[in-house]
Parts: sequence; C-alpha cells; structure tokens
Amino acid sequence: MSAECGVRSAEFSNLAFIALGSNLGDSRQIILQAFERLQELSAGPIHKSSLWQTTPVDCPPGSPRFVNAVAGLVPLPGESPESLLKKLRELEKEFGRQPKSIVNEPRPLDLDLISFGNETRNTLELILPHPRAHLRQFVLQPLREISPELILPGQEKTVLELLAALAADETVTRL
Repeated sequence: MSAECGVRSAEFSNLAFIALGSNLGDSRQIILQAFERLQELSAGPIHKSSLWQTTPVDCPPGSPRFVNAVAGLVPLPGESPESLLKKLRELEKEFGRQPKSIVNEPRPLDLDLISFGNETRNTLELILPHPRAHLRQFVLQPLREISPELILPGQEKTVLELLAALAADETVTRL
C-alpha cells in the first residue's frame, strides 16, 4: 500500500474517487502518469492505490489484461461532478483514447468517476455513483486500499464488505 493510502471516514464526503484502467500501450507507465495529471485536478494530495493487473471484464475476446488503480482527490473549489467528468474525458484523449468503435475495446486510458462525495446523478452523461462499481473486483480491490470503510451512495455495505461478498471470476493481482 502506498503512503497516500488510508483515507479516514471523515474525509469520504469531500473526495471524488476515480477508477483508472489501461490495457493498450505501456499501461503501468500510463497509470503512473495519469496519477500525476489527476494531482493537478485536486485541491489537496491525491490518495493512490497500488497498481493491479486484472483480467478484462465484458471486453472483446482476446483483449489484453488491464492495469487498474483508484485515486481519491479533493475536488477544486466550484468543481461539480459534470465539470470533473469533462476534465477526465479530456485527459483520456490526451493519453490517446479514441472514440469507441467497439464496446470496452482496448484503450490506453479509461477514467471512470466512481463517486463524488455524497452526490448522486442519473443523467444521459453521468450516473453517480458509478452503476457497476460495487460489482467490480477491479474497482473494489484498489478502492479498499484507500477507503475500506467508504459506503457508496445508495449502498448499505462498506467497500470492504462489498469486496468480501463479491463472487467474481476476475483475477486481480497487485503489481
């Protein structure tokens, strides 16, 4: 676990959690560089999970393994979930992400807004918390490192409890 880990429960309501993934190019380096760029979007030091190698979930056959991680950041003053999502999409493009031609195709960088404090959304552009985060080991395992006691809006169990109850076929290995 990195030095940035260990978010206390009082901090949860102030953080936005972003899941990072890459399975195209030098994925490990891409995630490390993305952490640096996410720091620029935070009003304080970001909380970073370890890097995890994971099997692709709901991806085209033959897709390469992913490197995944989670970051927790303090949104900048005046930031909304929608404005942060826009910045995340721009960051994906900077790292070479192209418009999707196939659902869940390999990509150099995927940034998913998992939660934004206690905010909830259900629009065409944004659903908060992320609708599948609580079902994905590749999100919950790194999220457990930095906020095991987090309860995502709409959930009753902590991240730690969700992970323990998950019956996933995924292979998730810390790098």
